[in-house]
Amino acid sequence: MIRSARLLAALSPLPLMLASCANAQTGESAATPAGEAFTTTDVAGFEEPWAMAFAPGTATLFVTEKAGTVKLLDTRTGETATVTGAPKVDYGGQGGLGDIAFLPAEASKTLGTRTIYLSWAEAGEGDTRGAAVGKGKLVCSAPTTCAIQDLGVIWRQTPKVTGRGHYSHRLAFSPDGKYLYVASGDRQKMQPAQDTAATLGKIVRLNLDGTPAAGNPMADKGGVTAEIWSMGHRNILGMAWDAQGRLWEVEHGPAGGDELNLVTAGANYGWPVRSDGEHYNGNPIPDHASGDGFAQPALSWTPVIAPGGMVIYTGDQFPAWKGHALITGLATQAIVDVAIDGEKAREVARHEFDSRLRAIAQGPDGAIWVAQDGKGARLLKLTAK
Repeated sequence: MIRSARLLAALSPLPLMLASCANAQTGESAATPAGEAFTTTDVAGFEEPWAMAFAPGTATLFVTEKAGTVKLLDTRTGETATVTGAPKVDYGGQGGLGDIAFLPAEASKTLGTRTIYLSWAEAGEGDTRGAAVGKGKLVCSAPTTCAIQDLGVIWRQTPKVTGRGHYSHRLAFSPDGKYLYVASGDRQKMQPAQDTAATLGKIVRLNLDGTPAAGNPMADKGGVTAEIWSMGHRNILGMAWDAQGRLWEVEHGPAGGDELNLVTAGANYGWPVRSDGEHYNGNPIPDHASGDGFAQPALSWTPVIAPGGMVIYTGDQFPAWKGHALITGLATQAIVDVAIDGEKAREVARHEFDSRLRAIAQGPDGAIWVAQDGKGARLLKLTAK
């Protein structure tokens, strides 16, 4: 993706951090420099999976497919099924069905009936579209018989624009379960990321019903401005909370400059005014610099890792990963293992696969689940060796 001699000349060598090769097809085990080892099991197949999440308190994994289908996997039996009631999506480019999330507070419920949140690309007037978030009920009459009911849109990206890229539309609930954070990409329009009258290029903080949360940095401004939590983002593909209750996000840079950021209220992360990458046509962008008035990345990558998703590991199966951000790589075809050190971060390993990796989730037993990208994608389970 690097398209400039200037940028290539500026690259410093990456530290040697070759992890293993985890062969997704044969299930060979893989050892990491951090001392962990895992076995990869090929579990199921999906068509263009985009996100996945376990219903809290259950062993059922729900997977969104970009063209507009929600699937489930009963991880105890290996059975898969289609969940009815998914929304109509504007499928094409990077758009379609996006994230899926469940309320942590409902972990004590049986699978029977619980709240479900989804995000997707929604068509607008003319040749426009934007991200939408819906809230509904997931009703399951049997372990593999589930339907989404009463799904209604509670939030829309503003404004809807042309194009089919950079929706972001990641969902994350606050650790106390009171607020919903939504990543809203710049939709490849760049400048709106610095415009507080738009929610493009922002993270918004909402009440669970989609209304702006009290105490947001610009709550007194009203309108969509009252929704904004942070700004200056490009295309966020992962959000996760650490054990200290801090929100982290990973986003795509342009040609170079993918970023891992610690998200704080009211912070401006610089896009498109600052980036450690440059435009695809080779036009320069000033690098992040101390004192430039923008929040600095905790970690940036040139060449890019092309993130697909992220978890911050909290399980016990892989002690060396505890507290680490595990980021799926698309172009890198790897899980990128990042240790978080205070407000900074450092890459410690890459666990390489033979395919693009889109989504990642942590299972209730501490196993890691990884979905490949694209049509005919496989769902892989990583367990301690």
